[in-house]
Amino acid sequence: RSAASRAFTGSIMAIFFSVLAAVVVALAIYVMISYNRLVALKHNVKTAWSNIDVLLLQRHDELPKLVATCKQHMSYEQETLERVIKARSQVSEARESSNLGALGSAEGMLSASLGRLFAVAEDYPELKASQSFQQLQSRISALEEAIADRREFYNDSVNFNNITVDAFPTNIIADKFNFFRSKPFKVEQQKREDVDMVALFE
Repeated sequence: RSAASRAFTGSIMAIFFSVLAAVVVALAIYVMISYNRLVALKHNVKTAWSNIDVLLLQRHDELPKLVATCKQHMSYEQETLERVIKARSQVSEARESSNLGALGSAEGMLSASLGRLFAVAEDYPELKASQSFQQLQSRISALEEAIADRREFYNDSVNFNNITVDAFPTNIIADKFNFFRSKPFKVEQQKREDVDMVALFE
């Protein structure tokens, strides 16, 4: 082979290895970026859930105070109060076991129970006039709204995480490094319907 032929072959090989090296570097950079993105999304989901969990615990601590205050004036509404207590217990059990399906159902029951309790309270002027009741009602209602807002943010974080985990080619990296889909937190729709005021007082 001539010197020119060897030089040409050498140039081709040099170009090939340069291109191959560039592809390997680009691939490594892509894997690193994708991995870091998956880590960030995973931690976003955890942070979003922690924000909800704090509010759930705060409300958990407030509900016995509300029930105790209501008992002083609502001696004939034991069933209504017991529903709140039962739903509170179910929320706590589902939260501690990290069962989002059960938590969504329990949250629906608690929301409906509180709605019924506050509606029934309208028929007790002394209870409504109680400063303790007013403060607790305001506090718990504010926590309910905050939980709903944080739940929306959590579900958005879950959605972003799941799209990234499922999308190609990121799904290959997610599978390789054990990144998984997260579960959304949804309250059962039928449990959150407004209280039927007419039926309530019949």
